[in-house]
Amino acid sequence: MRRLIAISLVMLLLSGCAVGPNYKRPSVTVPGTYRGTMPQEPAQPAAESLGDQKWWEVFQDRQLQDLIHTALQQNYDVRIAATRILQAQAQVGITRADGLPTISAGAQSVDQRSARQKFFPAFETSAHQVDLSLTWDLDFWGKYRRATESARATLLATQWAREAVISSLVSDVAAAYFQLRELDLELEVSRRTLTSRQDSLRITQMLANGGATSMLDVRQAEQLVFTAAETIPDLERRIEQQENFISTLLGNNPGPIARGAKLTEQPHAPEVPAGLPSTLLERRPDIRQAEAQLIAANAQIGVAKAAYFPQIALTANSGFQSSALTSLFTGPAGLWSFGGSLVQPIFAGGRIRSGVRFSEARQQEALLIYQQTIQQSFRGVSDALVEYRKDREFRGQQEQLAFSAQDAARLSETRYRGGATSYLEVLTNETNYFAAELGLAQAHLNELLGLVRIYRNLGGGWQEQ
Repeated sequence: MRRLIAISLVMLLLSGCAVGPNYKRPSVTVPGTYRGTMPQEPAQPAAESLGDQKWWEVFQDRQLQDLIHTALQQNYDVRIAATRILQAQAQVGITRADGLPTISAGAQSVDQRSARQKFFPAFETSAHQVDLSLTWDLDFWGKYRRATESARATLLATQWAREAVISSLVSDVAAAYFQLRELDLELEVSRRTLTSRQDSLRITQMLANGGATSMLDVRQAEQLVFTAAETIPDLERRIEQQENFISTLLGNNPGPIARGAKLTEQPHAPEVPAGLPSTLLERRPDIRQAEAQLIAANAQIGVAKAAYFPQIALTANSGFQSSALTSLFTGPAGLWSFGGSLVQPIFAGGRIRSGVRFSEARQQEALLIYQQTIQQSFRGVSDALVEYRKDREFRGQQEQLAFSAQDAARLSETRYRGGATSYLEVLTNETNYFAAELGLAQAHLNELLGLVRIYRNLGGGWQEQ
């Protein structure tokens, strides 16, 4: 018995080794700065980045903050991601249990009686047994430890996947809310324009009735009214559909959405700090998720390679056995056994070798996905930075265009009232002014959407409040 115990201890000490490669973070090419930043901007310290800010610091509209809060609590994608974490946690427990001893207890009682027959005498037998058994597959080559390492990495990847869902949800709600406010602004412009053009039409009709102008001017004035009027029902449809979309993001049935600040009153910085590209590897949840999946795939190589080596198992049984139930725990009824087994694969038709190759190929795939995710992340940040900067420049030009078109419409109306021009000039300039106002609303939206994309691409939005 002492020898068996000593052998078991030696085996346990030797079980500290684990086949397969240990994980090392692969080297990636990281640019010094993001393309898209202003050339005159100084180098940003690693901690200074818009992605480090909490989402409620970036989006300061109180109503938008309430919408994001509701979405984080009720959105189905977030809740589904949370249940996947529970599944991964349970899988870690299952995998870890494979490397631990299995202990089970049992009891058996059998009574047999037979009456006397022609060729066999009558007999009566009883057998009662209670036992405790232990089975332990020793993790001599680290198979179960590598499997547990892989399961833990998968759990971590699932947790980062949830953070990625949260980051996307925060950005989606903010973008959808800004789009809703832009539609509200377009509707406000259309209604105001319609009222103004209806007044102009009444004046033109009065002039035509008095013989001061022709019916052609009336028809052109009607065109301006109808052009503004036709946009209103279409905008009302789009607004209601946008509200339904936001309600779905919130995990609610379709319904109205409360508004906060106007689109043109949404606070945002003229220039956003991007920080250093190297910090993006730690901040973006999709990069962290891809790395965790790479760690899991790397550990599976060790699981596959462990199949080359002998599998060692220990078994032990102890209990009591007696023909009489009353004497089961007394007298010479005790029994015990202890043993071990070793199984060495000799021929498996190439299954083990193919299993190792499969695991190595999966690890290479995960490595390429990790590197691709990083590269796409750098591109996403650079695209968002240049988009935001150019959208701001475009919005500035659009403001000047709208102001110029407004003044041109005013001057053409004055010239028409003075008889210096035809109503065609009024028609042209009014049409240009209306289009410029709608274009300005879209420019304000694009600028805010650019900010949302920068924040998302920098890895912001998943921080808990």
